[in-house]
Order: sequence, then structure tokens, then C-alpha cells
Amino acid sequence: MPDSKSRDFRNALLGWFASSRRDLPWRRDGDFYRVWLSEIMLQQTRVQAVIPYYERFLERFPTIEALARAPEQDVLAAWSGLGYYSRARNLRKGAKDIAERGMPGTHAEIGGISGIGPYTSAAIASIVLGLPHAAVDGNVLRVVARLTNDASEISSPATRRRFAHAAQELLDPANPGDFNQAMMELGATVCKPGAPLCGECPVRRFCDARAAGTERELPVKRPKLKTRDVPLDLVVLRRKGASEQVCLMQRAADESRLAGFWELPERSRVSGVGGRPAREFTHHIVNDRFRVRVWLGEATEVPEGCQWTDARQLGTWPVSTISRKALAATRGAEEFVALRSNNG
Repeated sequence: MPDSKSRDFRNALLGWFASSRRDLPWRRDGDFYRVWLSEIMLQQTRVQAVIPYYERFLERFPTIEALARAPEQDVLAAWSGLGYYSRARNLRKGAKDIAERGMPGTHAEIGGISGIGPYTSAAIASIVLGLPHAAVDGNVLRVVARLTNDASEISSPATRRRFAHAAQELLDPANPGDFNQAMMELGATVCKPGAPLCGECPVRRFCDARAAGTERELPVKRPKLKTRDVPLDLVVLRRKGASEQVCLMQRAADESRLAGFWELPERSRVSGVGGRPAREFTHHIVNDRFRVRVWLGEATEVPEGCQWTDARQLGTWPVSTISRKALAATRGAEEFVALRSNNG
């Protein structure tokens, strides 16, 4: 855009953001730790799903120092149900980095923290330090694709570089934190996938796709991979004479998925479970659709690697979301208040 048009665009966007911004807990004080935590949690996860986890996580680990000192199992337990658990491990590693090196003061230093990539480093640098770096997430990519009416495939590295350059050109260097948040807010609440709310858009007069009538066709994405059905039979195995004691098994620390997490045993590992499943449900993880059948049993022979635990205390354990849902499905929710989870 020409300089005058860019200035008008920034003013329109920032004016809208000032009056329409959502009141989100991490926006209230610009604290490094809180902004960092929110940005990590919001990756691949909806805002409304993040808020309760964010608040509970801060209660448990109120400072970077507390997080750096915490055992990994405690951090995973606090994250349990939010998914994409490498985020939690990297967050803890990053806290240890800061505890050893001190707080970062530049964009490059932020990018050197474990688990922080280009988007997150730009977001933190702009929001916390006021540095002029455009934060380009999926929402911003979509906004830029429509503003420029660019039908290039959005996952292409060349397209992403071009869109990132466009976002940097649009950035308000005098107010980069609010500008980045405004662009993300616009994509999340107005310039939505599929059906943008163009009538409510504060910058629609600058949008080339709107002018061309192509806003619903952009951005262009690769076709989604076909969903794969994955059958999974789990057993809620109770200890004879102790109805609240259930068997959990821990995944190996070097496994690629859910390393170190605790899960209900699979039926193939438990002898003497017959009849019909007590519950059935589906659970989606990326392109896998797990078709879960939950069986009930009382231990006559304990599977190797089983550890008995009180199901009412599982809020302090890193338990997989599928296993939490299986336990909650087989008992009244009031008896398993610690088993809260979401579909993220």
C-alpha cells in the first residue's frame, strides 16, 4: 500500500481494536510470562478452551521461577487435556533457559528461548517490548491473503514469506503490540475462514478480495488429508475391594506421542474382560478419529506395568485426554470433578 493508504489502514484497524477488543486475561498487564504462556497455549487451541487452563496454570505456577523448578510431570498434569504436549515441555525448558540466562531484552534473545519460534518471538517482542516485528499466525495469513487478493496456496513457504513481508509493511512501528493483536483479533472475530463478516470489517475499503468478490475463496489451502479411523479399546480396571482404585499405565519417556503420560490399559493387555463395552465415543487428534470403546473390569490378574491410583486424585496426574474422557464416561461427573477436559 502507499504510505498514506497504510496510515489510513492502521488508524482504522487500531481504532476498531480500541473499541472492540476482547477482554482476555493475558491482555491486562503486558507481563512477559503471561503473554508468553498465552501465546503457547493458543497455538492450535481456541481462546475459550485456553482461558480456564491459563488461569489454573498460573495458580499452580505463578512465576517463571516456579515453572522452572517444577517437575515435568507436574507441568504435564496442569496441561493435561489441552493437547499438543510438546508445548508444555518446551515451556518448562524455556523457563529454565530464562532462570539461567535472565529475562530476554531483544527479539533475538526471545527467539533463543526453547520452544519459541518466529511467530511467538515477534508477538512477545511487540506486545511486551514494543519492538516492530509483525507476528504472523494463521489469522494474519488469512487477513493478508484477502487484503491483497492473493490466491497462492497458503502453506507454500514462498507464499508465507511474501505474506509475512506484507504484514511487516503494514505494521504500525509506533504501536506494534496493539497492531499485531488487532490483526489477529480481526482474523479471529471478523475475517473468519469461509464466511468473513465483511459488513462488520473496519478495513473493508482496503480489501482487494472484497472488491473482487473473492473473499470467500481465500485463502487457498491444500486439500485436507483424509480422516483415518483408529479403533481403541480401553479398560477401566478396578481393584478388587477398592472401587475407586483404577489401573493406569505410563507411556515410555522416549515415545513420540504422549511420552510419560498415564493411560488406561488397552483391552488386549487385560485378561478376562468379556461382555459388551460400557461406553463408546469418538475423539479427534489431527487427522485421526479414535473410535473408543470402554470396557469395565475388576482385577483378577494385574497387567504388567499397572499402577493403582485413586481416580478422584487424577487432577494431579498427567493423564491422556482420551483416558480422562473414558473414566468420566463410566462414572458420574460429580464423582470425577478432577477429570475436566476439552476436545482440544
